[in-house]
Amino acid sequence: MNAYLKNYQNTQVQTASPEQILIMLYDGAIRFLEQASEAMGSGDYAVKIKNIDKTLAIISELNATLDHEIGGEVAANLASLYDFMMREIPRANARNDATVLAPVISILRELREAWVEAAEIVRKERASQPSSNPSVAVG
Repeated sequence: MNAYLKNYQNTQVQTASPEQILIMLYDGAIRFLEQASEAMGSGDYAVKIKNIDKTLAIISELNATLDHEIGGEVAANLASLYDFMMREIPRANARNDATVLAPVISILRELREAWVEAAEIVRKERASQPSSNPSVAVG
């Protein structure tokens, strides 16, 4: 990878809000799973495995960061969805069946959209709150 692009991507992640990072993780999982699906069709097993491994790592991380105490039922529902994905992706891999991945990709897209909406709500709430930095009075 181009060193400038890598540096740009690192800066993007380091300056992103937690909400933006979450959306980036979903974007990556969707992209990697789509690439794995395409690789299944073309018979490129190395690309398939690499992208499945990346997707499983992301989903595992999303699952590990759930706070069940604060998140309650929402966290439990997300955990169930992540568990489903963690079962279906290896099943698709073993069968080399991209159709098994379609529902997983669909769920990931729906979750991503929900988080985009939630992040927008948070952004608007932050923007409407008075700044903690006192402004300089002019006059």
